[in-house]
Amino acid sequence: MFVLKLLGLQPRAGASTRDGDTETVRRIVKELEAIEPERARYLAAFAFILSRVALADAHASPEETQEIERTVERWGGVSPAQAVLVVQIAKAQASLFGGTEDFLVTRQFRSMSTPAQREELLHCLFAVSAADDSISTEEESVMRQIAAELDLPDREFVAIRSRYNDKREILKNLPGDRPK
Repeated sequence: MFVLKLLGLQPRAGASTRDGDTETVRRIVKELEAIEPERARYLAAFAFILSRVALADAHASPEETQEIERTVERWGGVSPAQAVLVVQIAKAQASLFGGTEDFLVTRQFRSMSTPAQREELLHCLFAVSAADDSISTEEESVMRQIAAELDLPDREFVAIRSRYNDKREILKNLPGDRPK
């Protein structure tokens, strides 16, 4: 054990995972040991949920990935390098375990966040989805599901979504929108 500790391969005190943490949250927390454990858990869930939306249409565009990285850096208060690491792990976990962890991670985020933080997350979800200039119907559907899982009122979802109407696939190329 001493050799592992000397090499820095042993988790620091207080950074251990909790019984209720999902595998996604555990893995990211371990990578972010320099950050306070509660903050790392919050950031892990936050990044996973952002990745969940970016991957809703089976592909996270480079623009969506960059937006997630900027958002994680800004809202998480981490370095650009840490943000890239968090996002890569979150995207991999969402891709591999999304079907089983989606609800669990979102529920964990709901339990550790305030209503204002959940609303901020919804704003971030739309920004990530719109980063490639298009919000697909799949992405919109996943965002609606996440909003419900976070217990956000439908009126909040609709109000935030309305700010992105110009990016929504479903509203693009309507008969009245054609150039003359």
